[in-house]
Amino acid sequence: MTAVLSEPGCRVARVTTTTDRGDVRPEEMEQYRRELTGYCYRMLGSSFEADDAVQETLVRAWRKADGFEGRSAVRSWLYRIATNVCLDMLRSSKRRARPVDLGPSSLVEEFTRSTRSEYEWVGPVPDERVLPTTADPAELTAARESIKLAFVAALQLLPARQRSVLILREVLAWQASEVAELLETSVASVNSALQRARATLAARDVEQTAPVTADQQVLLTRYLTAFESYDIPALVSLLHEDAVLSMPPFELWLQGRDELAKWFVGPGSGCRGSRLLPVTGNGLHGFGSYRPDGQGGHAPWGIQLLEFRGDRIAAQHSFIDARLFPEFGLPTHLAPGQPWPPAAS
Repeated sequence: MTAVLSEPGCRVARVTTTTDRGDVRPEEMEQYRRELTGYCYRMLGSSFEADDAVQETLVRAWRKADGFEGRSAVRSWLYRIATNVCLDMLRSSKRRARPVDLGPSSLVEEFTRSTRSEYEWVGPVPDERVLPTTADPAELTAARESIKLAFVAALQLLPARQRSVLILREVLAWQASEVAELLETSVASVNSALQRARATLAARDVEQTAPVTADQQVLLTRYLTAFESYDIPALVSLLHEDAVLSMPPFELWLQGRDELAKWFVGPGSGCRGSRLLPVTGNGLHGFGSYRPDGQGGHAPWGIQLLEFRGDRIAAQHSFIDARLFPEFGLPTHLAPGQPWPPAAS
């Protein structure tokens, strides 16, 4: 038979076999895709690599299902495989980071269009791909915090096994004994790794953010209106005085309302006439930004995720990568006058 391991928006893995695989069925493994994606994203810092890791996990699990004798739960068995897949991937990769982690802010005049490889940046992930569908408000808030860009970037500072221990213990609330069994080590070793990981993150001082308020929802609407009309005074008035703008894969990042104003009327003026479609990612609200394509329509440009501080926007993280749009469930092109979401037929 053919097992199809997939979900909307993900690459599909098909494994063909002529026999059933013990008591483990494809749909039983498939139900863990969302939480495995969240785990792999925190480990790897990239939604694309997380997709690949989860697909590889499910394919390996299906191939090994004959040897699964129920000595552990299917969930912990899948996490063991996913951990090994991530550790393998991390052995040959560079540490991912945000532009703000790589050096001081720059001036608009210093913009040279210098870029770095996609493999060097912490990338965004859609909330719906990694956050639990059923959770109480406190659990959901904690889950959102654990995928914030700053936290995921801080995780990348940790050695791979420490990273795994901290995610399993602090984010997923596994017992030390469960993590020790998964990593085939001792409880003492797990506790030691967790202490070292906590110390590294404490030195990083990752700031927690509050849920978006009703006033900030209004701020999002005002931002959308100002950006689409490219009303720079209105747009700048929404920014915090020390607001940050980053744009991977470009190395440069800017700080300060005045500097961002210069950007919008200078190198950033190519965004004039853009359309924005709402998204949520990394526990943040934002937009998919489409630039005019010269033929009356709009082409995908970047995913913008916004951070708030009080009644102002504190940061705009723009990820310039058209491949992200299908990941966020957005169209790959907007025809002239195309509504979104499409009208029901």
